[in-house]
Amino acid sequence: MTTSDDTTTLTHAEAAAIAQEVLEQVGRAVVGKQKPLGLVLAAILAKGHVLIEDFPGLGKTLAARTFAQALGLDFSRAQFTPDLLPADLTGSYIYDQRVSEFSFRRGPLFAGLLLADEINRTPPKTQAALLEAMQEGQVTVEGETHPLPVPFHVLATANPVEYEGTYPLPEAQLDRFLLRVGFGYPTTDEEYAVVARRLERQREEVSVEAVTDAAGVRALQAAVERIKVDESVGRYCVALAEATRDHQDVLIGASPRGSLGLVLAARGWALVRGRDYVIPEDVKAVAGAVLAHRITVKPELWMTKASGSRVVEAVLASVPAPGALEHR
Repeated sequence: MTTSDDTTTLTHAEAAAIAQEVLEQVGRAVVGKQKPLGLVLAAILAKGHVLIEDFPGLGKTLAARTFAQALGLDFSRAQFTPDLLPADLTGSYIYDQRVSEFSFRRGPLFAGLLLADEINRTPPKTQAALLEAMQEGQVTVEGETHPLPVPFHVLATANPVEYEGTYPLPEAQLDRFLLRVGFGYPTTDEEYAVVARRLERQREEVSVEAVTDAAGVRALQAAVERIKVDESVGRYCVALAEATRDHQDVLIGASPRGSLGLVLAARGWALVRGRDYVIPEDVKAVAGAVLAHRITVKPELWMTKASGSRVVEAVLASVPAPGALEHR
């Protein structure tokens, strides 16, 4: 287990090695999802939050728990339901009769990694309780501001097909998620590997070893901040985001937060891939996960195959990428 204090500075090679070890540990529990898992880790290293949208039973909750274990972060889970209140997330003031005063009892938001399970099953008022936490790293309860741990990350899950009794996330909250990813169904061999591993360990729960700790994650995030981004790559990210606004199927395209998200996520992906600089292929690898959920397709096209993902595919094909970059 690698630990760090706040003064530790990781070299690029050390940070990349730790990232790969984290992915190896998570891969012991979640079978055959190398790219989605790499994207989730890239988002965490880029100090972002992730929305995992996929069908039930595909490992979303397992992935969140094992990432917390491998990264050495405190983990909490909030099951979102129609009767969940904002105070159930943030915590509330409780009267303590022993000292005759109110004391603050922390909610599940006070963790290094929060799994917001089935986030679209709770009303907008409770969903909004996450906004301040995700953007500002703090919660305000009865006029008092309480800082959250650093690092603090939200991995939220949503079911994309079961809409009865759900509350779709507003665009403002979707925009707070750096990435939206899906795991998809496993191949036949991968699905059998899931069965075989369960039979071999003779218990339901899966545990993995901690590779680092909260201070180590902060050091990894500091290493990502030092990843080089050439001006041509930065302008490529801006051009992709701009192109989504001009697409014929789009009502609302990606905001400047989308182009910034491309740069940030591409830096995290570059570290996961073992480089200390971003290349256009890094941007292409994260573009769908960064931009698709920030795009609103024209409502008259809802019966067609038009979608944010298809728009991203189209702009990736139409916007010229910079030439090959040399490592400077």
